[in-house]
Amino acid sequence: MRTQVGIIGAGPAGLMLSHLLHRHGIDSVVLESRSREYVEHRLRAGVLEQGSVDLLRDTGLGARLDREGMRHEGIELRFDGESHRVPMTELTGRAITVYGQQEVVKDMIAARLAAGGTILFEAPADRLSGLDTAPLIHFRRQGRDEELHCDFVVGCDGYHGISRPTVPDGVLTTYERTYPFAWLGVLAAAPPAVEELIYAHHERGFALYSMRSPQISRLYLQVPADEDIADWPDERIWAELRTRLETVPNWTLNEGPVLEKSITPLRSLVVEPMQWQRLYLAGDAVHIVPPTGAKGMNLALADVALLGDAFAAWYADGSTHLLDGYSRTALRRVWRAQQFSWWMTSMLHRLNADDPYEAKLQSATLRYVTTSPAYATSLAENYVGLPEV
Repeated sequence: MRTQVGIIGAGPAGLMLSHLLHRHGIDSVVLESRSREYVEHRLRAGVLEQGSVDLLRDTGLGARLDREGMRHEGIELRFDGESHRVPMTELTGRAITVYGQQEVVKDMIAARLAAGGTILFEAPADRLSGLDTAPLIHFRRQGRDEELHCDFVVGCDGYHGISRPTVPDGVLTTYERTYPFAWLGVLAAAPPAVEELIYAHHERGFALYSMRSPQISRLYLQVPADEDIADWPDERIWAELRTRLETVPNWTLNEGPVLEKSITPLRSLVVEPMQWQRLYLAGDAVHIVPPTGAKGMNLALADVALLGDAFAAWYADGSTHLLDGYSRTALRRVWRAQQFSWWMTSMLHRLNADDPYEAKLQSATLRYVTTSPAYATSLAENYVGLPEV
């Protein structure tokens, strides 16, 4: 097979890049190791920054988002038996939209297939070769070894994909932090009891009240990193959520059948640079953030927006300026998101249950955020997404 840009991974990054390239008249093929059904139903992030919403709308992918997405103009910080709203839109003029990553993926797949795009599901890439001059992606499909010849390769295949490990030792530098706790996430058939997200700081640990639709709640609990999901029957989950969230008068949690639950460790990771020879890396393949700041999917979309413009310039007149500067430009936003995600995580989670001094510092920080317009604006502008970094 032959294409101009070979893309590994049919997540938001890979699919959006293929969509952007199509709009520039550039051919691409997306290789995905999983089935279409799996990709369209795996639960991931659900908060879109203003810039991500604008990108989806501007490229013709916003119709269902506008019908079903839930625009939020603020978030709630709950601590010390009090609740405080951060009015993001009032402070920044921008907002977030709650719209599940799996819904974004469904919209992108539908758009690519309707435009005649090529997405090969259940076609895992095995290795890469020829990245210095004539890239070749070796993959398997229907039990056969196949090859995809291309001008460039973009690895959007996540941390465990083959793209990043293809780069020789000594080229990349990894910066990493592993947190001593995880998130227990629950998807429940329960109408949300709130209109905006609640971030709760509690002596027993952090809790987050989110949603995926007017009928479905998405809730999270901080748990030890080595916790076993088998130790968390539904009754225990709801009891702990009530303890950490029902801390203000006249407010109760809506409960319902648990549709899905899982435990996800928290970590921060950045790999530099994000390119080598004719291989470009995007999304979770080169950066991971704790979900506290809601940045993962948004960073992935920002990466490929840069790549879309860079490839358009190269195919238009051979210009390499944007391609050469891709990593440098993308990493400015990546590190800003890393710092914000670390700050939110450190402010809201119990880092050391035996350290009362630390807990007092966290309460002081939260109170400052909720009483200082300047500090609240800093949180808000990072949360809704900085237009330029």
